[in-house]
Amino acid sequence: MSATEHPTNGLDETVHQRHRLGILTIAAEAESADFGYLRDALGLTPGNLSRHLTVLEDAGLIQVWKGYEGRRPRTWVRITGPGRSALAAEIAALTELLRRHERAQPG
Repeated sequence: MSATEHPTNGLDETVHQRHRLGILTIAAEAESADFGYLRDALGLTPGNLSRHLTVLEDAGLIQVWKGYEGRRPRTWVRITGPGRSALAAEIAALTELLRRHERAQPG
């Protein structure tokens, strides 16, 4: 087997980072995710979350928009079609790695 066939080659550096993977997973589970919810769920500071959102938005994997809920300014995140595809590819690569690991275990 050549090295290009190994499932780790299917891991996307943009998606694979654990906080960005968390953002995409949460956004895929809901129609949209609130900034505060993402911050709390992932244990990030607002600045760290903003940086991760910028990376994902620049890659076209999420859409970020701002608005108001009552008088409070809010930020929401929605996964895009390419984001769903990238997340599915990441999960497929991780699933194949898990399968290989389980097959390699003795007994």
